[in-house]
Amino acid sequence: MIEVRNLVKEFDGKMVLDHIDATFQKGVVNIIIGKSGSGKTVLLKCLVGLTPPTSGRILYEGRDLTLMRSGEVRRLRREIGMLFQGAALFDSRTVLENVLFPLDMFSRKNRRERRKRAEFCLERVDMLHAANLLPSEISGGMKKRAAIARAIVLNPKYLFCDEPNSGLDPKTSQLIDELISDITIDFDITTIVVSHDMNSVINIGDHVIFLNEGIKEWEGSKSQVMDADNEKLNDFVFASDLFRKIKEAEEIISEEEKE
Repeated sequence: MIEVRNLVKEFDGKMVLDHIDATFQKGVVNIIIGKSGSGKTVLLKCLVGLTPPTSGRILYEGRDLTLMRSGEVRRLRREIGMLFQGAALFDSRTVLENVLFPLDMFSRKNRRERRKRAEFCLERVDMLHAANLLPSEISGGMKKRAAIARAIVLNPKYLFCDEPNSGLDPKTSQLIDELISDITIDFDITTIVVSHDMNSVINIGDHVIFLNEGIKEWEGSKSQVMDADNEKLNDFVFASDLFRKIKEAEEIISEEEKE
């Protein structure tokens, strides 16, 4: 579990995150949603220690990231897996070599053990057949799957995903969503996904946090999103054709039941 308490981030005197309080739960997919410029990515960067907050606390199982020394931060990052928006694979390395990279950097296992672990993770995301291919030789969806394998290769406690479906077609996006959800459950990870895609909320969003102009406007389960009493959240949610159609269908069913 990760807890954020009274988190503030300012850039040149401009408030980007305004006293955020939130809890990211273990073993579920926590999704941060909001329009572009709402502060989602800044919050993610604060959570992983890439951007220091102006004030506030970030607690990893009670350990305050904002008070950690550099050595403690490095140790914490070994517990973190990160899936970047563009996959961020090394172009000159094969898929297997990309997955091996964190193990070569941080693991004390021997070469054979590291390779076995990397191959296991590739098999888990159905990418073992592409182990010897370069990133330029595989599709965007395959790159994301390889990046997920790399993100989990150190068996992290925490998994962060920045717009994992960016640039993908709807079918591939759904496959990536399902993979993230399955891995979260199978390995009991605290997973945090930044997204503006309401389809992801429907598919995998166990716990949802809505940001608007740097303010946490709403927090709850995906089952509560549809009936939330928050005008700004409703404006965001029902801008999606899919959610609007679902809401309309629910209203029709409700009227028919009354009759």
